[in-house]
Amino acid sequence: MKPPIHVSGKRKRSIARATLRPGKGVVRVNHLNLQAMNHYLPKMKILEPLLIAGNVAGTVNIDVTVRGGGIMSQAEASRLVIARALAQFDKKLEKPFQEYDRHLLVADVRRKETKKPNRHGKARSKTQKSYR
Repeated sequence: MKPPIHVSGKRKRSIARATLRPGKGVVRVNHLNLQAMNHYLPKMKILEPLLIAGNVAGTVNIDVTVRGGGIMSQAEASRLVIARALAQFDKKLEKPFQEYDRHLLVADVRRKETKKPNRHGKARSKTQKSYR
């Protein structure tokens, strides 16, 4: 029996941690079964690496804990850690993940641009003229 695999990943302000154990294909995000998720688009984002993995995804249980950020950044962080955990479990999955989308295994390091002083919360450093 293989020991559990622990993986972490980030997307914007979201931080996700996953634990992969041999099992029957159950995926839980924040102690909630993936099939019970209400939001359609984030659910599809999280399902992508599971569909690419095929039969391998049916032989493991994955528990994901996500904190911070919005719904989509949490979904993308969860997608990242699920793909990383499956790639560690079965090394043959790395190539299909890379071919489908590079961000399944490599974190997207982009962050929100910081706000500038005296611009009323805007990120743009210069004010736009409106007299054209």
